[in-house]
Amino acid sequence: MFLGTFGDALCQNSNGQESTPSLKPDLRGKSIFELRCALCHGLDGLGGEHAPDVIRRPAVRALSDPALFKLIHDGIPQRGMPGFIDLGKEDADAVVVYLRFLQGKSATGSVPGDPVRGRDLFFGKAGCSACHMMGGRGQSIAADLTGFARDHEWDEIRDAILRPSGGQQEAATAVARDGRKFSGMIRNEDNSSLQLQDGDGRFYLLMKPSLVSVQRQTGDPMPVDYGQRLSPAELDDLVGYILRAPDVSSLPSGKDEGPHAKD
Repeated sequence: MFLGTFGDALCQNSNGQESTPSLKPDLRGKSIFELRCALCHGLDGLGGEHAPDVIRRPAVRALSDPALFKLIHDGIPQRGMPGFIDLGKEDADAVVVYLRFLQGKSATGSVPGDPVRGRDLFFGKAGCSACHMMGGRGQSIAADLTGFARDHEWDEIRDAILRPSGGQQEAATAVARDGRKFSGMIRNEDNSSLQLQDGDGRFYLLMKPSLVSVQRQTGDPMPVDYGQRLSPAELDDLVGYILRAPDVSSLPSGKDEGPHAKD
């Protein structure tokens, strides 16, 4: 009811005259959103019991219109969001326009940092990909960051880089009775089995009676010196990439640009 009266109010000013076109909500998109999306995301898009805020969340605001269109079309099945493949292009575009209206803008939001440079940092100087995966690339020794931005805001991501909370991880090298050797991070362990994950992301479930020895080591935690290793601008770029990774996955790398390429 609130959105209905709010939308009507935006279509007219106090004198009953038509408002400027830039302030009009897309009524077609509004109807589709309320019918297909509001049950989970709320009528105002600010989140509900079953789905997150899609209006204020930086990760959503930072998506380009094509990326948001693709998200609506494909959904996120692993998160319980269905894809609306039955929506035609015009209807899906209308939903995107209405979401932008709710977000208080008519174009994609701007967040600090260059995500293309951030991608080069993630897979280069910052060394994030030595432990983390992003979009199927990198190592899966630590958490996969592909969907990290869906549940974390800009400040949370930056804080997680500068002040990581994870402690040291335990690794092991196990030797089987047949002479095979397995090394990796310990993912699970009980009285009868040991599960390891190697540097390539492969998992090994080893039964302890089949092992002749297990040597344990303490793995390195996430570095705590990114505040010194990266400049403030580079940190912005890195966070920008984590927020917008799906939107920049197909863009060419910018690392060949010289240090004064933009001067």
